[in-house]
Amino acid sequence: MSLQFPAVDSPDGTLSRAALATLQRSVAGRSLGRLGAIGAWVAAVQGEALPQPFTRPRAVVVAGNHGIATRGVSAWSADAAEAQCAAIAAGGGPVNAAARLAGASVRLVEDFLPTPTGAIDVEPAMSAEAFAEAVALGVSIADQEIDAGTDLVVPGDIGVGNTTVAAAVFGVCTRTEPVKAIGRGSGINDDVWKVKVAAVRDAMFRVRDRRDDIEHVLTEISGPDFACLVGLVAQSAVRRTPVLIDGAYPALAAYIAERLAPGTKRWLIAGQLSPEPAHLICVQALDLTPVLALDMVTGQGAGALAALPTINLAAELVADQLGGRSA
Repeated sequence: MSLQFPAVDSPDGTLSRAALATLQRSVAGRSLGRLGAIGAWVAAVQGEALPQPFTRPRAVVVAGNHGIATRGVSAWSADAAEAQCAAIAAGGGPVNAAARLAGASVRLVEDFLPTPTGAIDVEPAMSAEAFAEAVALGVSIADQEIDAGTDLVVPGDIGVGNTTVAAAVFGVCTRTEPVKAIGRGSGINDDVWKVKVAAVRDAMFRVRDRRDDIEHVLTEISGPDFACLVGLVAQSAVRRTPVLIDGAYPALAAYIAERLAPGTKRWLIAGQLSPEPAHLICVQALDLTPVLALDMVTGQGAGALAALPTINLAAELVADQLGGRSA
């Protein structure tokens, strides 16, 4: 495997443990429940004794165009991603609504939208060169955002067939049978579900002999948008910047980022949990407990942004307790 990331440092666990210990010594602190642990995590990733709300969160929404969508694996038409991107660019869409309420800004990445990938059940999604370029773009975006002052990265996804791709990659990496890896995605019926199972089965079969080669698997059955998200998440962790994870697609990208850049998971927090099987298992493998359980499959990072006010509240409450401003 040629793809390598720099070593990922750990957040200051001493700060997190000290915060939790202090909270547990007071009735008011214990009453915070999971908010106490969330606030302590914020302190650790910020490297501060007292956590502060995130003031410059940035949603980075990466759009994809999957050739497998033409198989009819989604309730959406194959060109729906273009309409969603147009809405976001005009200031609409779920991500912009959620970002306004959460105090976040939005960056839309449409580089991969014009060109569909190969249909992963019968051909490679992309070339090795395209894979490397997509990961490099994700790394570059992380660097740009962090250099500009972003203090929390929120990866988002758009793409018809995203959960099909996620199920295939997840199935290969975790040795999970297609029927157990596949959810209802966009709300598909039984007939479409059977088509989706066949597509995922065939994609997994194509890479069966090299399933431990992550780069090969991603090149064959993911997409450049997914590779970009992997680079974005891993490089954010390398740069000691926390990442708020949304649905199955970004969660799987985070799972892969942890495999390529061990230690990434310590910089992650899961915003919400969707019904997709791959989502639950990925957050469990990353030792994450979602802040909210919303069953959202909207994508775009909207579910994660819905959890951001709760995370910021946790930071405020923990700082209040640790700072001795409450009785």
